[in-house]
Amino acid sequence: MSIKILTVDDSKTIRLIVAKAFKTYDCMVLEADNGVVGLAVASREKPDIILLDYTMPVMDGFEVLARLRSDPALKATPVIMLTAEAGRETVVKIAKLGVRDYLIKPFKGELLVERVSRVVTLKSKTDAVEKVRRYDDPISILVVDDKPAIASQIRTALEGTPWKVTSADQPGQALDMCMEQGVDLVLASLSLPNDGAYMLFQNLRSYSNTASIPVLGLSVKTAASEQTRAQQAGFSSIITKPIAPEELKFKVCRALRLETSYKYFQQRESWLALTLPKDVNQAVLDEVSKRLSDQLAGTVEAGGNKLIVDLSQSETVTLTTVELVLSAIQICSKLAIRYAIVGSEAVLSQCRAYEETQSWMFAKSADEALALLK
Repeated sequence: MSIKILTVDDSKTIRLIVAKAFKTYDCMVLEADNGVVGLAVASREKPDIILLDYTMPVMDGFEVLARLRSDPALKATPVIMLTAEAGRETVVKIAKLGVRDYLIKPFKGELLVERVSRVVTLKSKTDAVEKVRRYDDPISILVVDDKPAIASQIRTALEGTPWKVTSADQPGQALDMCMEQGVDLVLASLSLPNDGAYMLFQNLRSYSNTASIPVLGLSVKTAASEQTRAQQAGFSSIITKPIAPEELKFKVCRALRLETSYKYFQQRESWLALTLPKDVNQAVLDEVSKRLSDQLAGTVEAGGNKLIVDLSQSETVTLTTVELVLSAIQICSKLAIRYAIVGSEAVLSQCRAYEETQSWMFAKSADEALALLK
């Protein structure tokens, strides 16, 4: 079972540092921005450890700790105090409160992890059993925007996927849906009134069953300051309006760590097929490039020595396509893998128009390519 870590601090920066510090560990980071909320979250979630700010508005760390110690269900919960005051009197006072440890701000994430690991056992996410989800698995996406047209645009952008898109126009309604319906990912408009997206983000992070839901901000492309604020607050990514379908799909896949390589790579008996989609944009380039070396190395390990790049879905060959194929060829050269390019006559003619493609071996089908590579 994942370790529950509750951070109670009025500083967004500190809460973000804590969340990032434990990102690679099998734990759930819950958040509260003041002592009153922190006590409520602690009572509801029963965290394994609490990181408690000493100086906060509404209720300071001293009072929070006193209330924790008077609660039979929480009095044994270990607490690490966070303080900006480094004076001897402050340190002595904190030590007398019965906390397990303390950290003086500012501190690095590595030091925080080291101190927490003294109190609870942390395990890397790679050691935890985790089901790998694929691009073609059904997932639930919640769009939170007070403009119905945006949800409609996102549904249109995701046509052809098995992903379900629901919508809410109020943060409170969105929180209820996340709690009740098992939402996998939230797309929240950063222009919601009264900082609605940020309020929703904070509320999601304060419940154990919603704390790990990725939240992506929706923003007009020119609203740079709005996007920076969301990234600083801890949003997983930003989707700019108007919605670009491929960018949206790519960022959803990245946020949920969906397995996508099967869309492009198919291992055969003695060769690897790299099938490129109709539109090879930057998102596809990044996605394929990330796995290209491993896939080709896997082909060699399995006894194969050929790569066939299939451009049969393409209508137009762009410079991005050429760059991607050139990357594959460079790796093939290092691994002694022979290659051929498959596509229509029109596509092959477009390829030949680039100076970098003059040495490429072209074929009209996979069978013809294999025959050329014998």
